Amino acid sequence: MSSSSATKRCPTPIPRLLYVTDLAYPARGRRYCDEDIHLTARLREAFDLALCHPLDAAALMDGFDAVVVRNSGPVIGYQQAYEAFRERALAAGTRVYNPLHGRGDMAGKQYLLDLTASGHPVIPTVDRPEDLHRLPESAAYAVKPKAGADSIGLRFLAREELAGLSYGGLLVQPRVDFRYEVSFYFVDDRFQYALHAPDPARRWVLEPYEPTAADLAFACGFVDWNTLDHGIQRVDACRAPGGELLLVELEDLNPYLSLDRVPEETRERFVASFTDSLHRFLAA
Repeated sequence: MSSSSATKRCPTPIPRLLYVTDLAYPARGRRYCDEDIHLTARLREAFDLALCHPLDAAALMDGFDAVVVRNSGPVIGYQQAYEAFRERALAAGTRVYNPLHGRGDMAGKQYLLDLTASGHPVIPTVDRPEDLHRLPESAAYAVKPKAGADSIGLRFLAREELAGLSYGGLLVQPRVDFRYEVSFYFVDDRFQYALHAPDPARRWVLEPYEPTAADLAFACGFVDWNTLDHGIQRVDACRAPGGELLLVELEDLNPYLSLDRVPEETRERFVASFTDSLHRFLAA
């Protein structure tokens, strides 16, 4: 063997990612497929990558170094398959990004109750008729399933109608007459950008938003609470009539990123942060 050949190193294997997305999901006011086509085209520069539907993830994941769950649609539409995927991934020690121990929407809406009870700045939430007195007076109340997403099952009722509800899997909140909604996007614990909907009646018409130091402290507080070392999170909030921010949702399963609404420089920075985060996740 020559000295030159003896010093050659074997090439480092390129990590293999299974990217879970529902490209055909009919999202209202959004195009999941466009976002994931863009992201996967860029991730292919650093990873060997294949796309699959969420219903196929459990059967395919063994052949990959990690599973990346992105725009896979509301879990309520395939709850049994998702639970089977989680159980199989946890049992096999499969790396799933975002990691499966998230405390936000990944685990259902219980966190809204927990955060209410602990006094965090969240829209007050109850799930029992005996707790209705804890909610402030409101012209109407939002009632939604604990396992819901994307406004599925959401309805608004007067206070006198709440007593007749079957509370098994429901959450009740006051309807907040907010000024606007704003979302903060993070990769790991690093803030990336914020978007807001100036018109509450057109919630998917988003514009870039420059957060104040107080806004960022609000959003970072929920990211810290969630304790995810790796992953993409979106902190959704509303600006209440008094000027304060209140948490609407802590999305840590498959948050849509609205990357088409941010400047190219911001989009490029996000892709770089996402790629770096995946490398760190695989190396952990």
